[in-house]
Amino acid sequence: MPELPPDLESQVEAALREDIGSGDVTAALVPAAQQVHGSVVTREEAVLCGCAWAAETFRRLDPRVQLAWYAADGDRIAVRQVVLALAGPARPVLTGERTALNFLQLLSATATATRRFVDAVAGTGCRILDTRKTLPGLRSAQKYAVRCGGAENHRMGLYDRVLIKENHIAAAGSIGGAIAAARHSARGVTVEVEVESLSEMEEALNAGPDIIMLDEFSLPDLEAAVALNRARGAPAKLEASGSVSLQTVRAIAETGVDYVSVGGLTKHVHAVDLSMRLEFSGG
Repeated sequence: MPELPPDLESQVEAALREDIGSGDVTAALVPAAQQVHGSVVTREEAVLCGCAWAAETFRRLDPRVQLAWYAADGDRIAVRQVVLALAGPARPVLTGERTALNFLQLLSATATATRRFVDAVAGTGCRILDTRKTLPGLRSAQKYAVRCGGAENHRMGLYDRVLIKENHIAAAGSIGGAIAAARHSARGVTVEVEVESLSEMEEALNAGPDIIMLDEFSLPDLEAAVALNRARGAPAKLEASGSVSLQTVRAIAETGVDYVSVGGLTKHVHAVDLSMRLEFSGG
């Protein structure tokens, strides 16, 4: 299982603060002694993710809420499968229900979408990457979900990789100038450059970046780019990007590129359908 992000607790804290505000006025209608038990059930096939966020939600509200997990992050889950049983005081369970499900549904959605892309390129040697197109405040959570889905993270932010794009090139005057400036100002940091044609790729190769992003290249141009890179001794890793779908990703991977980056893993989120079913006793 991938390492959990260090800001997990602050993400849960922010989510609860956003939802509860000055207090849960509806849960207050429930007798304080009321007990509840129940389960979270999936209504579709998916890859589970977000267990730690759900657990932290209930821990913060009331440590007496007991959780028993029947699946873990990264597990494939089936329709009508029980993934979690819970029991404890009714008020905190009701208060935390939506926040816990929000995290589980969102992160499972990213993990599920990721796994589909990873499965689609299986056997090609190509690796799927995410992007920075994440929900504000939840980047580390979604990138964790990507890892649970079997893919790899691109840069976490603007601080851990140089990614030279069109506007950076224009400001520097040339692709070579931008790469040289990056090597000087960000020593020891991976340098990647985005190119939009084979001629730009050749210019990039001459400047020696670590990775070249091939933006919106056709399949024949991707094949030509791979051949050109290999003819130079494969000095750079090649990343295909732009308009990638489940229908096209296999053919892209088969051109021989090292990576395919997919913004939709974290941007086009379709929440996994999970349901929390509760039964009340006592009080």
